[in-house]
Amino acid sequence: MPPKSELAHVTQLDSLQFLTAKSTHAVFAFEDSELQLEIEATAPGVYRLRCAPASVLNNDKPSARARAHAEMLLARQEPVSELAVSSIPGKQGWRLEQGDIALEIAVAPLQIGLYRGQECLARTGEPALQHGDVQADPAWRLCFELDADDSIYGLGETAGDLDRRGQSLASDSPQARALPLAWSPRGWGLYVNSLGRVEHDVAAHDPDLYELTSHAAVLDVFLFAGEPGEIVNQYTALTGRAGQPCLWPMGVWLDQAPGQSIDELHAAAQRMRADEFAFDAVRLGPPAAYGFQADKPVFEWNEGRVPDPRALLTRFQDIHLQVAAPSFPGVLAGTPLFDEWEDRGWLLADDSGGAYVFAGSEASGGKPFGLLDLTYKDVYKLWAERQRQVFDEGLGAPDCDAQFDIPDGVSARGGETGAQLRTIYPLLARQALFDAVAGHKTPQEGVIFSTDLFPGVQRYAWQAAPRVDNSWQGLAHTLRTALAVGNSGVTAQLHGVGCAHASTADMTPELYARWLAAAVFSANFSFQGLPQLLPQGFDEATRALVRHWLQWRYRLIPYVLGIIEDAVRTGLPVQRSMPLAFPADVMAHVWDTQYLLGPALLVAPVLQPGTQHKVYLPAGDAWWDLSTGQRYEGGSVLSVEVELDSLPVFGREGHMLCLGPTAQHTGEFNSARILDEVWMFGMPEHSPVVMRNKIRVMQMQGSSYIKGLEGLKILPSEGLEVKRRGAEVRISRVR
Repeated sequence: MPPKSELAHVTQLDSLQFLTAKSTHAVFAFEDSELQLEIEATAPGVYRLRCAPASVLNNDKPSARARAHAEMLLARQEPVSELAVSSIPGKQGWRLEQGDIALEIAVAPLQIGLYRGQECLARTGEPALQHGDVQADPAWRLCFELDADDSIYGLGETAGDLDRRGQSLASDSPQARALPLAWSPRGWGLYVNSLGRVEHDVAAHDPDLYELTSHAAVLDVFLFAGEPGEIVNQYTALTGRAGQPCLWPMGVWLDQAPGQSIDELHAAAQRMRADEFAFDAVRLGPPAAYGFQADKPVFEWNEGRVPDPRALLTRFQDIHLQVAAPSFPGVLAGTPLFDEWEDRGWLLADDSGGAYVFAGSEASGGKPFGLLDLTYKDVYKLWAERQRQVFDEGLGAPDCDAQFDIPDGVSARGGETGAQLRTIYPLLARQALFDAVAGHKTPQEGVIFSTDLFPGVQRYAWQAAPRVDNSWQGLAHTLRTALAVGNSGVTAQLHGVGCAHASTADMTPELYARWLAAAVFSANFSFQGLPQLLPQGFDEATRALVRHWLQWRYRLIPYVLGIIEDAVRTGLPVQRSMPLAFPADVMAHVWDTQYLLGPALLVAPVLQPGTQHKVYLPAGDAWWDLSTGQRYEGGSVLSVEVELDSLPVFGREGHMLCLGPTAQHTGEFNSARILDEVWMFGMPEHSPVVMRNKIRVMQMQGSSYIKGLEGLKILPSEGLEVKRRGAEVRISRVR
């Protein structure tokens, strides 16, 4: 747990005066202070609170650098809602209303409350707001009360409890794996809009308070009111959403193992093809497969690993595989190019003004290096253009971790240093890669692999899975990280089936089958190139299970890709935790390794040995067992027998599941016939989520009429009958 920063020269901000109000915002002044508080109606149910000296808040001409920083954080700068300001009857204060959502501000002492109607969703503690400094830099502290049963979700990656209560983390620490969105199932959330260091103390030091400390000249906080799904929607609309992948990345991946040569990886891929294990792509491991030449600003492939890059890509493409390769935004120290760019000021600099030399990393092959100053537009443009050339030559996707632990004394050309530079750097690296891969396409399609977490990370698909142990605990770890980053606004995580960087002693056939089954019902996953973790490393019975689950995976691709395409519009993740999907069902929150896959499927992975498993079916819906077709009412715990060829998956009543055909790779898909079969869970009430298909459900006179199911096999649930009428399908209850 990081130490909590102590504010010095503290000013308690209590007494307010109303200054002015317009349709979108209201401004207040603190007595005996130059500080002002501006409250903006950013969007329906979203308030923005900005506090700073009046000269800062009223600056209509920010510098180019300040504008660039603002655009890094917010995809939408202008408010799209309006508020009405009135005084609070019977007490000193004001009420700022957006329909039934209101922000109440009381003074002496200052208290801010967020309301839906008469229900208080959240209120500040005492003292509510403090201004001071930490080591001579300005800082703010904002506190919210927490009841004994309040839970807080989001805030980035965790392998433990998804509820972040009792934890403390700092945004600029790479080890914290932090993200800036937090929310409560009670119907409120917050986002601190800052590139500087933000400390989240979620009842760690005081059990009744959520304390935010923002190290910045301006306190800039967004408050959200709504269901968790609405909060994620509004947050991603505000800060940006991911583009969508094209079809081939939705197929299964194969990762190169440490120490495995390209020839060995290719041989493993050929064996996978020969043994009819469906997959679509390979991902090369570190170090970087390509980078700048020692004396020229031109990319070249690592000759020791890839002597002939064109032949490499052709070899894999001949067996219908795309290739992803690692890159990194650096130049090796001791090379002529390093010296030249140090003189130009194109590398991050140390206190003396010379290029800072980072110790060797996995990406650099253990060799010391300097980092490109991506804050400088010429360097950023050059790196992105060089990356584009590699993709134009046939590379499928990049893999780049750029969340370096940059020391406080290191600075960029624009003056960024410390926490701000640590936050900005991975954002710029990911943005440059996205510009190279997808920025020139309409719609923007492409994937970028990285484990980096930073404000705005949800704009870039996909997030790579953490390295875990090959154990039941490792399986739970990778699942929890996916649900945690999903709670934080990240759409998709690519799971690994095991980890090639850990001992395989505990990877039993049972664990392998359970791990694969869980990964099938996720955004996507990769096999590991280590022989002990490939399907061929197990007995024939296990290999048969692998083929069984891979068939399921490829049939699910239209549904999963449909969820991701829907995330472009809603921001909701592929794997949705129980608190995110069912905020009103407190019992569901306890079952924190279950999740909703998109809107229609409840998945309960098996995370321990044996075939006996318990599932909680959330209240408010009925659920249909995909294995048996049996219907169950929600709000109950179900004991199920789960063999290795099955997984507890339940369809949500009123929804449909659209499945594609089986295939060995996505190149076998017929784009004109991407769907094969439709499963119904009770009477259809919702239009199904499915890749790029126009299927619409309409209700009339007790029946459902569906357009868009021409030629598909339809499996109605028990008690329903199907009648086709040309291009229309009528679903009604059996009489």
